[in-house]
Amino acid sequence: MPKILAIKARQVLDSRGNPTVECDLKTAEGIFRASVPSGASTGIHEALELRDGGKAFLGQGVERAVKNINLVLAKKLKGRAVIQEDIDEYMIKLDGTYNKNKLGANAILAVSMAAARASGKPLYQHIGELYETKKFVLPVPAFNIINGGKHAGNKLDIQEYMIMPVGAKSFSEALQIGSEIYHTLRKDLENHFGKTAINVGDEGGFAPPLTCIEEPFDYITDAIVKLGYWKKVKLGIDCAATTFWRDGVYYLE
Repeated sequence: MPKILAIKARQVLDSRGNPTVECDLKTAEGIFRASVPSGASTGIHEALELRDGGKAFLGQGVERAVKNINLVLAKKLKGRAVIQEDIDEYMIKLDGTYNKNKLGANAILAVSMAAARASGKPLYQHIGELYETKKFVLPVPAFNIINGGKHAGNKLDIQEYMIMPVGAKSFSEALQIGSEIYHTLRKDLENHFGKTAINVGDEGGFAPPLTCIEEPFDYITDAIVKLGYWKKVKLGIDCAATTFWRDGVYYLE
């Protein structure tokens, strides 16, 4: 196994224009880079993204997490073999908190992802081999086609409305089904509400001016039925329920 020669982190911007952590991990075989994704909504039990507070980037800077990599993890991990389990377990132990609030989940994940890429294999293969998986199958894709909650500027409480072509015979067919439903839905929303209804949210789904949480299902179902895919497609949601939970009650429109 190659050994870690150096680790260097920096602050970069993600696809939303928010600061996030990027990390380079160097071995004798090359430099391997990873950047950390971050969600618009986070649950209270999720691992903690370490943010700076203050005025810079409206408090969303990640220089503290970057420093934890450059000043702590880089020194502690230098010279260690790139063995995924060992690196991950060592960082979790070094942090020592239940939600990674000491070093920051964004610091730990950046290093972990860079280490995974240093294996020199596709990420799915590397992770699969760690779990002794010998047969790889492409998963059923979940298409996020209507956005609400913190992912959009409309009044829908549910964050993501999805379709899953579970009845497709192949990934290629599932991709075709998802694309056809997406474009049929696009046309229907534009016909009902005008062009502003086909603006997209953070995750690329449409953000129509709907208010009732059941309405998106009606429009999605209509598109599915029009195309004759009702036996092949299931509906799904990512509700991000913590965003409408207040004082022990879920507030839904």
